[in-house]
Amino acid sequence: MPPVLNPEQTEAPLRAALYFRVSTGRQAESDLSIPDQRRQALAYCAARGWDVAIEFVEPGMSGTDDRRPELQRLLDMATAGSAPFDVVLVHSFSRFARDHFALEMHVRHLRKAGVRLVSITQDLGEDPMSMMVRQVFALFDEYQSKENAKHTLRAMQENARQGFWNGSKAPYGYAVVAAEQRGAKTKKRLAIDPVEAEVIRLIFRLFREGDGRSGPMGVKAVTSWLNEHGYRTRLGARWGIGQLHGILTRATYKGEHRFNRKVWKTRKAKPDADHVPVAVEPIIDAATFDAVQASLKSRNPKILPPRVVTGPILLTGIATCAGCGGGMTLRTGKTGRYRYYTCSTCARQGKSACQGRSIPMDKLDRLVTDRLADRLLTPERVGDLLAGLMERQATKNEDHTARLTALRAKISDSESRLGRLYAAIESGVADLNDQTLKDRVAAVKTERDLAQIAYDRAVAETNPRARITDQKIAKFVETMRSNVLTGDTPFRRAYIRSVIDQVEVDDDEIRIWGRKTVLERLVAASGGGSPAGVPSFVRKWRARGDSNL
Repeated sequence: MPPVLNPEQTEAPLRAALYFRVSTGRQAESDLSIPDQRRQALAYCAARGWDVAIEFVEPGMSGTDDRRPELQRLLDMATAGSAPFDVVLVHSFSRFARDHFALEMHVRHLRKAGVRLVSITQDLGEDPMSMMVRQVFALFDEYQSKENAKHTLRAMQENARQGFWNGSKAPYGYAVVAAEQRGAKTKKRLAIDPVEAEVIRLIFRLFREGDGRSGPMGVKAVTSWLNEHGYRTRLGARWGIGQLHGILTRATYKGEHRFNRKVWKTRKAKPDADHVPVAVEPIIDAATFDAVQASLKSRNPKILPPRVVTGPILLTGIATCAGCGGGMTLRTGKTGRYRYYTCSTCARQGKSACQGRSIPMDKLDRLVTDRLADRLLTPERVGDLLAGLMERQATKNEDHTARLTALRAKISDSESRLGRLYAAIESGVADLNDQTLKDRVAAVKTERDLAQIAYDRAVAETNPRARITDQKIAKFVETMRSNVLTGDTPFRRAYIRSVIDQVEVDDDEIRIWGRKTVLERLVAASGGGSPAGVPSFVRKWRARGDSNL
Protein backbone atom coordinates (compact mmCIF):
# COMPACT_ATOMS: atom_id res chain seq x y z
CA MET A 1 0.00 0.00 0.00
CA PRO A 2 1.61 3.34 -1.01
CA PRO A 3 2.53 5.79 1.80
CA VAL A 4 0.15 8.65 2.52
CA LEU A 5 1.84 12.03 1.82
CA ASN A 6 1.20 15.21 3.79
CA PRO A 7 -0.41 17.79 1.45
CA GLU A 8 2.17 20.42 2.57
CA GLN A 9 4.99 18.10 1.49
CA THR A 10 3.66 18.01 -2.07
CA GLU A 11 4.01 21.82 -2.45
CA ALA A 12 7.24 23.37 -3.74
CA PRO A 13 9.32 24.98 -0.95
CA LEU A 14 9.09 28.76 -0.61
CA ARG A 15 11.85 30.79 -2.16
CA ALA A 16 13.33 33.35 0.22
CA ALA A 17 15.22 36.58 -0.43
CA LEU A 18 17.43 37.49 2.52
CA TYR A 19 17.91 41.20 3.28
CA PHE A 20 20.68 42.28 5.69
CA ARG A 21 21.46 45.85 6.78
CA VAL A 22 23.63 47.68 9.28
CA SER A 23 23.36 51.40 9.97
CA THR A 24 27.00 52.50 9.97
CA GLY A 25 30.10 51.82 7.96
CA ARG A 26 31.94 51.03 11.20
CA GLN A 27 29.54 48.14 11.89
CA ALA A 28 30.00 46.84 8.36
CA GLU A 29 33.80 47.07 8.57
CA SER A 30 33.94 45.31 11.94
CA ASP A 31 31.86 42.45 10.46
CA LEU A 32 29.73 42.09 13.60
CA SER A 33 26.09 42.40 12.61
CA ILE A 34 25.70 41.11 9.05
CA PRO A 35 27.26 37.66 9.67
CA ASP A 36 24.96 37.20 12.68
CA GLN A 37 21.92 38.22 10.62
CA ARG A 38 22.95 35.75 7.89
CA ARG A 39 23.47 32.91 10.38
CA GLN A 40 20.03 33.36 11.92
CA ALA A 41 18.34 33.77 8.53
CA LEU A 42 19.86 30.56 7.13
CA ALA A 43 18.85 28.62 10.25
CA TYR A 44 15.30 30.02 10.00
CA CYS A 45 15.00 28.96 6.34
CA ALA A 46 16.45 25.50 7.03
CA ALA A 47 13.97 24.90 9.88
CA ARG A 48 11.05 25.63 7.54
CA GLY A 49 12.41 23.99 4.42
CA TRP A 50 12.70 27.27 2.49
CA ASP A 51 15.18 27.70 -0.35
CA VAL A 52 17.44 30.76 -0.28
CA ALA A 53 17.05 32.35 -3.71
CA ILE A 54 19.11 35.51 -3.33
CA GLU A 55 20.79 37.76 -0.74
CA PHE A 56 20.78 41.55 -0.50
CA VAL A 57 23.40 43.18 1.72
CA GLU A 58 23.22 46.88 2.64
CA PRO A 59 26.33 47.86 4.66
CA GLY A 60 26.39 51.25 6.39
CA MET A 61 22.97 52.55 5.24
CA SER A 62 20.37 54.31 7.38
CA GLY A 63 16.97 52.67 7.74
CA THR A 64 15.24 56.05 7.82
CA ASP A 65 15.98 56.56 4.12
CA ASP A 66 14.58 54.08 1.60
CA ARG A 67 16.86 55.34 -1.18
CA ARG A 68 19.16 52.36 -0.61
CA PRO A 69 20.58 50.67 -3.71
CA GLU A 70 20.04 47.06 -2.59
CA LEU A 71 16.57 47.77 -1.20
CA GLN A 72 15.55 49.40 -4.47
CA ARG A 73 16.96 46.43 -6.41
CA LEU A 74 14.95 44.04 -4.21
CA LEU A 75 11.74 46.03 -4.71
CA ASP A 76 12.29 46.24 -8.46
CA MET A 77 12.78 42.46 -8.73
CA ALA A 78 9.75 41.76 -6.54
CA THR A 79 7.32 44.06 -8.38
CA ALA A 80 8.51 43.63 -11.96
CA GLY A 81 6.47 40.44 -12.47
CA SER A 82 7.46 36.79 -11.96
CA ALA A 83 9.47 37.57 -8.84
CA PRO A 84 12.28 35.05 -8.23
CA PHE A 85 11.28 34.78 -4.54
CA ASP A 86 8.10 34.41 -2.48
CA VAL A 87 9.30 35.78 0.84
CA VAL A 88 11.59 38.60 1.93
CA LEU A 89 13.23 37.56 5.21
CA VAL A 90 14.75 40.14 7.57
CA HIS A 91 16.12 39.91 11.12
CA SER A 92 13.61 42.51 12.32
CA PHE A 93 11.32 44.98 10.62
CA SER A 94 13.73 47.78 11.62
CA ARG A 95 16.34 46.22 9.29
CA PHE A 96 13.93 46.77 6.39
CA ALA A 97 12.86 50.32 7.36
CA ARG A 98 12.81 52.61 10.37
CA ASP A 99 10.08 54.81 8.93
CA HIS A 100 6.62 53.41 9.70
CA PHE A 101 5.03 55.01 6.62
CA ALA A 102 7.73 53.67 4.25
CA LEU A 103 7.51 50.21 5.85
CA GLU A 104 3.76 49.93 5.34
CA MET A 105 3.96 51.29 1.80
CA HIS A 106 6.59 48.72 0.77
CA VAL A 107 4.74 45.89 2.55
CA ARG A 108 1.62 46.68 0.51
CA HIS A 109 3.58 46.84 -2.76
CA LEU A 110 5.16 43.48 -1.99
CA ARG A 111 1.79 41.95 -1.07
CA LYS A 112 0.31 43.07 -4.41
CA ALA A 113 3.18 41.26 -6.13
CA GLY A 114 2.53 38.10 -4.09
CA VAL A 115 5.59 38.52 -1.85
CA ARG A 116 5.48 38.52 1.98
CA LEU A 117 7.79 40.34 4.36
CA VAL A 118 8.78 38.08 7.27
CA SER A 119 10.78 38.98 10.38
CA ILE A 120 12.82 36.38 12.28
CA THR A 121 12.46 38.06 15.67
CA GLN A 122 8.97 39.53 15.13
CA ASP A 123 7.14 36.59 13.57
CA LEU A 124 3.63 37.80 12.79
CA GLY A 125 0.79 36.58 10.65
CA GLU A 126 -1.34 38.34 8.06
CA ASP A 127 -4.46 38.89 10.19
CA PRO A 128 -5.57 42.42 11.20
CA MET A 129 -4.16 42.04 14.72
CA SER A 130 -0.72 41.15 13.34
CA MET A 131 -0.82 44.13 10.96
CA MET A 132 -1.60 46.46 13.88
CA VAL A 133 1.24 45.00 15.96
CA ARG A 134 3.65 45.42 13.05
CA GLN A 135 2.67 49.10 12.74
CA VAL A 136 3.24 49.58 16.47
CA PHE A 137 6.69 48.00 16.11
CA ALA A 138 7.41 50.35 13.22
CA LEU A 139 6.37 53.41 15.23
CA PHE A 140 8.65 52.41 18.11
CA ASP A 141 11.53 51.75 15.70
CA GLU A 142 11.09 55.18 14.14
CA TYR A 143 10.98 56.85 17.57
CA GLN A 144 14.10 54.99 18.71
CA SER A 145 15.91 55.97 15.52
CA LYS A 146 15.11 59.65 16.05
CA GLU A 147 16.22 59.48 19.69
CA ASN A 148 19.49 57.80 18.70
CA ALA A 149 20.06 60.46 16.05
CA LYS A 150 19.44 63.21 18.60
CA HIS A 151 21.93 61.77 21.09
CA THR A 152 24.48 61.09 18.36
CA LEU A 153 24.23 64.67 17.09
CA ARG A 154 24.65 66.00 20.62
CA ALA A 155 27.84 63.96 21.05
CA MET A 156 29.17 65.11 17.68
CA GLN A 157 28.45 68.75 18.54
CA GLU A 158 30.41 68.43 21.77
CA ASN A 159 33.25 66.75 19.86
CA ALA A 160 33.26 69.70 17.43
CA ARG A 161 33.24 72.25 20.28
CA GLN A 162 36.43 70.64 21.57
CA GLY A 163 38.01 71.21 18.16
CA PHE A 164 37.92 67.61 16.93
CA TRP A 165 36.83 66.35 13.52
CA ASN A 166 33.68 64.25 13.23
CA GLY A 167 34.79 61.84 10.57
CA SER A 168 33.54 63.29 7.29
CA LYS A 169 35.80 63.91 4.30
CA ALA A 170 38.28 66.72 4.90
CA PRO A 171 37.81 69.88 2.79
CA TYR A 172 40.24 70.30 -0.08
CA GLY A 173 43.43 71.79 1.35
CA TYR A 174 43.23 69.84 4.61
CA ALA A 175 43.93 66.31 5.84
CA VAL A 176 42.52 64.46 8.84
CA VAL A 177 45.23 63.53 11.37
CA ALA A 178 45.18 61.78 14.76
CA ALA A 179 45.20 64.30 17.61
CA GLU A 180 44.96 62.23 20.80
CA GLN A 181 43.87 58.84 22.12
CA ARG A 182 40.96 58.53 24.55
CA GLY A 183 40.57 54.90 25.48
CA ALA A 184 39.80 52.94 22.33
CA LYS A 185 38.83 56.08 20.41
CA THR A 186 41.24 58.15 18.38
CA LYS A 187 40.34 61.83 18.33
CA LYS A 188 41.17 63.56 15.05
CA ARG A 189 41.70 67.11 13.84
CA LEU A 190 42.07 68.93 10.56
CA ALA A 191 45.61 69.78 9.53
CA ILE A 192 46.79 71.70 6.48
CA ASP A 193 47.86 69.57 3.55
CA PRO A 194 50.87 71.54 2.26
CA VAL A 195 50.38 70.54 -1.39
CA GLU A 196 46.64 71.16 -1.64
CA ALA A 197 46.95 74.33 0.42
CA GLU A 198 49.18 75.81 -2.29
CA VAL A 199 46.38 75.27 -4.81
CA ILE A 200 43.93 77.02 -2.46
CA ARG A 201 46.29 80.01 -2.16
CA LEU A 202 46.70 80.03 -5.94
CA ILE A 203 42.90 80.12 -6.45
CA PHE A 204 42.49 83.11 -4.14
CA ARG A 205 45.46 84.89 -5.71
CA LEU A 206 44.14 84.40 -9.25
CA PHE A 207 40.76 85.76 -8.20
CA ARG A 208 42.20 88.83 -6.50
CA GLU A 209 45.27 89.62 -8.61
CA GLY A 210 45.33 87.46 -11.73
CA ASP A 211 48.29 85.53 -13.06
CA GLY A 212 50.57 88.52 -13.71
CA ARG A 213 49.43 88.92 -17.30
CA SER A 214 45.84 89.89 -16.54
CA GLY A 215 43.84 91.66 -13.90
CA PRO A 216 41.74 89.91 -11.26
CA MET A 217 39.82 86.92 -12.62
CA GLY A 218 36.24 85.83 -12.16
CA VAL A 219 35.21 82.39 -10.93
CA LYS A 220 34.80 81.04 -14.47
CA ALA A 221 38.16 82.45 -15.57
CA VAL A 222 39.94 80.90 -12.57
CA THR A 223 38.30 77.55 -13.31
CA SER A 224 39.45 77.65 -16.93
CA TRP A 225 42.96 78.72 -15.93
CA LEU A 226 43.38 75.80 -13.52
CA ASN A 227 42.10 73.26 -16.04
CA GLU A 228 44.24 74.66 -18.86
CA HIS A 229 47.36 74.51 -16.66
CA GLY A 230 46.80 70.89 -15.64
CA TYR A 231 45.49 71.35 -12.12
CA ARG A 232 43.07 68.65 -10.98
CA THR A 233 40.89 67.97 -7.96
CA ARG A 234 41.75 65.48 -5.23
CA LEU A 235 40.05 62.74 -7.26
CA GLY A 236 41.86 63.69 -10.46
CA ALA A 237 38.87 65.39 -12.11
CA ARG A 238 38.73 68.77 -13.81
CA TRP A 239 37.69 71.74 -11.74
CA GLY A 240 34.13 73.05 -12.00
CA ILE A 241 32.68 76.51 -11.44
CA GLY A 242 30.56 75.31 -8.51
CA GLN A 243 33.61 73.78 -6.79
CA LEU A 244 35.62 76.98 -7.22
CA HIS A 245 32.82 79.14 -5.87
CA GLY A 246 32.49 76.78 -2.90
CA ILE A 247 36.20 77.14 -2.12
CA LEU A 248 36.15 80.92 -2.45
CA THR A 249 33.20 81.22 -0.06
CA ARG A 250 34.13 78.54 2.50
CA ALA A 251 35.07 80.19 5.80
CA THR A 252 37.08 77.11 6.80
CA TYR A 253 40.00 78.51 4.82
CA LYS A 254 40.26 81.52 7.12
CA GLY A 255 40.11 79.29 10.20
CA GLU A 256 36.36 79.42 10.91
CA HIS A 257 34.98 75.99 10.08
CA ARG A 258 31.37 75.35 11.11
CA PHE A 259 29.83 72.00 11.98
CA ASN A 260 26.08 71.18 11.82
CA ARG A 261 25.32 73.66 9.04
CA LYS A 262 22.80 71.49 7.16
CA VAL A 263 20.20 68.80 7.76
CA TRP A 264 21.97 65.63 6.62
CA LYS A 265 18.89 64.11 4.98
CA THR A 266 17.46 67.11 3.11
CA ARG A 267 20.66 69.24 2.86
CA LYS A 268 18.66 72.28 3.93
CA ALA A 269 20.59 74.99 5.77
CA LYS A 270 20.16 75.18 9.54
CA PRO A 271 19.88 78.46 11.47
CA ASP A 272 23.17 80.09 12.42
CA ALA A 273 22.37 79.45 16.09
CA ASP A 274 22.66 75.69 15.47
CA HIS A 275 26.12 75.94 13.92
CA VAL A 276 29.09 74.80 16.00
CA PRO A 277 32.34 76.72 15.31
CA VAL A 278 35.47 74.60 15.04
CA ALA A 279 38.86 76.28 15.18
CA VAL A 280 41.19 75.13 12.38
CA GLU A 281 44.50 76.41 11.09
CA PRO A 282 43.80 79.01 8.39
CA ILE A 283 45.18 78.76 4.87
CA ILE A 284 44.02 82.24 3.80
CA ASP A 285 44.32 85.29 6.05
CA ALA A 286 41.03 86.83 7.18
CA ALA A 287 41.58 90.14 5.36
CA THR A 288 42.11 88.40 2.02
CA PHE A 289 39.13 86.11 2.52
CA ASP A 290 36.81 88.98 3.45
CA ALA A 291 38.01 91.01 0.46
CA VAL A 292 37.15 88.08 -1.82
CA GLN A 293 33.65 87.84 -0.31
CA ALA A 294 33.15 91.56 -0.91
CA SER A 295 34.29 91.19 -4.50
CA LEU A 296 31.99 88.21 -5.10
CA LYS A 297 29.10 90.15 -3.64
CA SER A 298 29.82 93.18 -5.78
CA ARG A 299 29.83 91.09 -8.97
CA ASN A 300 26.38 89.72 -8.24
CA PRO A 301 24.01 91.12 -10.92
CA LYS A 302 21.33 91.57 -8.25
CA ILE A 303 23.64 94.01 -6.44
CA LEU A 304 25.46 95.57 -9.38
CA PRO A 305 23.04 96.00 -12.30
CA PRO A 306 24.56 96.39 -15.78
CA ARG A 307 23.32 99.97 -16.09
CA VAL A 308 25.75 100.98 -13.32
CA VAL A 309 28.64 99.96 -15.54
CA THR A 310 27.33 101.10 -18.92
CA GLY A 311 25.30 104.20 -17.99
CA PRO A 312 26.28 107.68 -19.23
CA ILE A 313 26.62 109.19 -15.72
CA LEU A 314 30.04 109.39 -14.08
CA LEU A 315 28.99 108.71 -10.48
CA THR A 316 26.01 106.46 -11.13
CA GLY A 317 25.77 103.64 -8.62
CA ILE A 318 28.10 105.22 -6.05
CA ALA A 319 26.54 108.66 -5.36
CA THR A 320 24.03 108.35 -2.49
CA CYS A 321 21.87 110.63 -0.37
CA ALA A 322 23.18 111.10 3.18
CA GLY A 323 19.65 111.37 4.54
CA CYS A 324 18.11 108.09 3.39
CA GLY A 325 20.98 106.19 1.77
CA GLY A 326 19.14 106.05 -1.56
CA GLY A 327 20.94 106.48 -4.85
CA MET A 328 21.38 109.85 -6.53
CA THR A 329 19.87 109.70 -10.00
CA LEU A 330 19.92 112.05 -12.97
CA ARG A 331 17.23 114.74 -13.26
CA THR A 332 17.05 117.44 -15.93
CA GLY A 333 15.42 120.86 -16.15
CA LYS A 334 12.47 121.56 -18.39
CA THR A 335 14.69 122.43 -21.34
CA GLY A 336 17.09 119.57 -20.67
CA ARG A 337 19.95 122.01 -20.50
CA TYR A 338 20.62 121.60 -16.76
CA ARG A 339 21.33 118.21 -15.23
CA TYR A 340 21.31 117.34 -11.53
CA TYR A 341 22.04 114.46 -9.19
CA THR A 342 18.83 114.12 -7.16
CA CYS A 343 17.79 111.77 -4.33
CA SER A 344 15.83 108.94 -5.96
CA THR A 345 13.81 108.23 -2.79
CA CYS A 346 12.50 111.78 -2.66
CA ALA A 347 11.77 111.75 -6.40
CA ARG A 348 9.77 108.49 -6.18
CA GLN A 349 8.07 108.75 -2.77
CA GLY A 350 8.00 112.44 -1.98
CA LYS A 351 9.47 114.52 0.83
CA SER A 352 7.66 112.47 3.48
CA ALA A 353 10.14 109.66 2.75
CA CYS A 354 13.22 111.92 2.45
CA GLN A 355 13.70 115.67 2.32
CA GLY A 356 15.97 115.04 -0.61
CA ARG A 357 19.15 116.60 -1.89
CA SER A 358 20.04 117.91 -5.30
CA ILE A 359 23.32 119.09 -6.77
CA PRO A 360 24.37 120.03 -10.33
CA MET A 361 25.92 117.02 -12.02
CA ASP A 362 28.95 118.88 -13.37
CA LYS A 363 29.64 120.36 -9.94
CA LEU A 364 29.58 117.01 -8.09
CA ASP A 365 31.65 115.31 -10.80
CA ARG A 366 34.26 118.05 -10.61
CA LEU A 367 34.34 118.12 -6.81
CA VAL A 368 34.85 114.36 -6.58
CA THR A 369 37.47 114.01 -9.31
CA ASP A 370 39.46 117.07 -8.17
CA ARG A 371 39.39 115.83 -4.59
CA LEU A 372 40.59 112.41 -5.64
CA ALA A 373 43.39 113.88 -7.72
CA ASP A 374 44.54 116.46 -5.15
CA ARG A 375 44.03 114.68 -1.84
CA LEU A 376 44.28 110.95 -2.57
CA LEU A 377 46.17 110.37 -5.80
CA THR A 378 49.52 111.79 -4.70
CA PRO A 379 52.65 109.75 -3.90
CA GLU A 380 52.76 111.11 -0.36
CA ARG A 381 49.12 110.34 0.44
CA VAL A 382 49.17 106.82 -1.03
CA GLY A 383 52.45 106.16 0.76
CA ASP A 384 50.88 107.19 4.08
CA LEU A 385 47.84 104.98 3.52
CA LEU A 386 50.02 101.96 2.77
CA ALA A 387 52.57 102.59 5.51
CA GLY A 388 51.56 99.47 7.45
CA LEU A 389 51.96 97.20 4.47
CA MET A 390 55.68 96.59 4.90
CA GLU A 391 55.08 95.05 8.29
CA ARG A 392 52.51 92.68 6.83
CA GLN A 393 54.89 91.83 4.00
CA ALA A 394 57.48 90.82 6.59
CA THR A 395 54.87 88.60 8.28
CA LYS A 396 54.08 87.04 4.93
CA ASN A 397 57.78 86.30 4.48
CA GLU A 398 57.72 84.29 7.72
CA ASP A 399 54.59 82.45 6.58
CA HIS A 400 56.19 81.79 3.21
CA THR A 401 59.23 80.25 4.91
CA ALA A 402 56.97 77.97 6.97
CA ARG A 403 55.15 76.86 3.81
CA LEU A 404 58.42 76.01 2.08
CA THR A 405 59.53 74.02 5.12
CA ALA A 406 56.29 72.00 5.12
CA LEU A 407 56.59 71.29 1.40
CA ARG A 408 60.22 70.22 1.74
CA ALA A 409 59.15 67.86 4.53
CA LYS A 410 56.44 66.43 2.27
CA ILE A 411 58.96 65.84 -0.53
CA SER A 412 61.42 64.27 1.89
CA ASP A 413 58.75 61.97 3.32
CA SER A 414 57.73 60.80 -0.17
CA GLU A 415 61.37 60.18 -1.12
CA SER A 416 61.89 58.21 2.08
CA ARG A 417 58.87 55.98 1.43
CA LEU A 418 59.98 55.42 -2.15
CA GLY A 419 63.41 54.45 -0.86
CA ARG A 420 61.92 51.86 1.49
CA LEU A 421 59.81 50.39 -1.31
CA TYR A 422 62.85 50.16 -3.61
CA ALA A 423 64.89 48.58 -0.79
CA ALA A 424 62.18 45.95 -0.26
CA ILE A 425 62.29 45.11 -3.97
CA GLU A 426 66.09 44.90 -4.07
CA SER A 427 66.23 42.67 -1.01
CA GLY A 428 63.61 40.30 -2.41
CA VAL A 429 61.07 41.01 0.31
CA ALA A 430 58.65 42.39 -2.28
CA ASP A 431 57.97 41.15 -5.79
CA LEU A 432 58.44 43.74 -8.52
CA ASN A 433 55.71 42.07 -10.59
CA ASP A 434 53.12 42.50 -7.83
CA GLN A 435 50.48 44.87 -9.26
CA THR A 436 49.61 46.22 -5.81
CA LEU A 437 53.26 47.15 -5.26
CA LYS A 438 53.43 48.81 -8.68
CA ASP A 439 50.34 50.86 -7.90
CA ARG A 440 51.79 51.90 -4.55
CA VAL A 441 55.08 53.00 -6.11
CA ALA A 442 53.19 55.01 -8.75
CA ALA A 443 51.02 56.66 -6.08
CA VAL A 444 54.01 57.70 -3.97
CA LYS A 445 55.80 59.02 -7.06
CA THR A 446 52.75 61.12 -7.94
CA GLU A 447 52.59 62.44 -4.40
CA ARG A 448 56.28 63.40 -4.54
CA ASP A 449 55.94 65.08 -7.94
CA LEU A 450 52.90 67.11 -6.82
CA ALA A 451 54.77 68.24 -3.73
CA GLN A 452 57.75 69.27 -5.88
CA ILE A 453 55.50 71.27 -8.21
CA ALA A 454 53.88 73.02 -5.25
CA TYR A 455 57.33 73.77 -3.79
CA ASP A 456 58.61 75.23 -7.06
CA ARG A 457 55.50 77.40 -7.35
CA ALA A 458 55.87 78.62 -3.76
CA VAL A 459 59.52 79.51 -4.42
CA ALA A 460 58.45 81.48 -7.49
CA GLU A 461 56.22 83.64 -5.27
CA THR A 462 59.30 85.35 -3.93
CA ASN A 463 59.26 87.35 -7.15
CA PRO A 464 59.52 91.01 -6.06
CA ARG A 465 56.87 92.09 -8.62
CA ALA A 466 54.19 91.54 -5.98
CA ARG A 467 55.84 93.99 -3.55
CA ILE A 468 54.81 97.60 -3.15
CA THR A 469 57.65 100.03 -3.77
CA ASP A 470 58.01 103.80 -4.16
CA GLN A 471 58.34 103.32 -7.91
CA LYS A 472 55.08 101.38 -8.06
CA ILE A 473 53.30 104.01 -6.02
CA ALA A 474 54.53 106.78 -8.35
CA LYS A 475 53.46 104.83 -11.44
CA PHE A 476 50.06 104.07 -9.91
CA VAL A 477 49.45 107.73 -9.01
CA GLU A 478 50.46 109.00 -12.45
CA THR A 479 48.24 106.54 -14.29
CA MET A 480 45.23 106.94 -12.03
CA ARG A 481 45.30 110.77 -12.05
CA SER A 482 45.36 110.80 -15.84
CA ASN A 483 42.52 108.30 -16.20
CA VAL A 484 40.30 109.84 -13.53
CA LEU A 485 40.55 113.40 -14.87
CA THR A 486 40.42 112.78 -18.62
CA GLY A 487 38.84 110.42 -21.12
CA ASP A 488 35.39 109.13 -21.97
CA THR A 489 32.85 108.83 -19.16
CA PRO A 490 32.64 104.98 -19.04
CA PHE A 491 36.45 104.79 -19.01
CA ARG A 492 36.80 107.37 -16.22
CA ARG A 493 33.98 105.77 -14.24
CA ALA A 494 35.76 102.39 -14.28
CA TYR A 495 38.87 103.93 -12.73
CA ILE A 496 36.92 105.95 -10.18
CA ARG A 497 34.99 102.87 -9.09
CA SER A 498 38.23 100.95 -8.73
CA VAL A 499 39.35 103.16 -5.82
CA ILE A 500 36.15 104.43 -4.15
CA ASP A 501 32.96 102.72 -3.01
CA GLN A 502 30.61 105.57 -2.24
CA VAL A 503 30.09 109.31 -2.58
CA GLU A 504 27.71 110.49 0.14
CA VAL A 505 26.00 113.83 -0.56
CA ASP A 506 24.93 115.82 2.51
CA ASP A 507 23.61 119.37 2.91
CA ASP A 508 26.97 120.93 3.75
CA GLU A 509 29.58 118.35 2.83
CA ILE A 510 30.39 115.48 0.52
CA ARG A 511 32.00 112.35 1.97
CA ILE A 512 34.00 109.90 -0.11
CA TRP A 513 34.43 106.35 1.15
CA GLY A 514 36.89 103.69 0.03
CA ARG A 515 39.11 100.79 1.15
CA LYS A 516 42.84 100.69 1.72
CA THR A 517 42.93 97.03 0.68
CA VAL A 518 41.89 98.08 -2.81
CA LEU A 519 44.77 100.53 -3.02
CA GLU A 520 47.19 97.84 -1.88
CA ARG A 521 45.98 95.45 -4.55
CA LEU A 522 46.04 98.05 -7.31
CA VAL A 523 49.52 99.27 -6.49
CA ALA A 524 50.92 95.75 -6.08
CA ALA A 525 49.29 94.38 -9.23
CA SER A 526 50.43 96.53 -12.11
CA GLY A 527 50.77 100.09 -11.05
CA GLY A 528 47.21 100.98 -12.01
CA GLY A 529 47.49 100.05 -15.65
CA SER A 530 43.91 98.81 -15.79
CA PRO A 531 40.79 99.02 -13.66
CA ALA A 532 40.69 96.27 -11.04
CA GLY A 533 37.25 94.95 -11.77
CA VAL A 534 34.15 95.99 -9.93
CA PRO A 535 34.65 97.05 -6.31
CA SER A 536 32.27 96.24 -3.50
CA PHE A 537 29.64 98.46 -1.92
CA VAL A 538 30.60 97.12 1.50
CA ARG A 539 31.29 100.01 3.90
CA LYS A 540 33.49 101.63 5.12
CA TRP A 541 36.79 103.19 5.71
CA ARG A 542 37.48 106.86 6.01
CA ALA A 543 40.94 107.64 4.69
CA ARG A 544 41.43 110.55 7.07
CA GLY A 545 39.79 111.83 10.17
CA ASP A 546 40.40 115.54 9.62
CA SER A 547 38.72 116.05 6.24
CA ASN A 548 36.31 114.50 3.81
CA LEU A 549 38.92 112.20 2.26
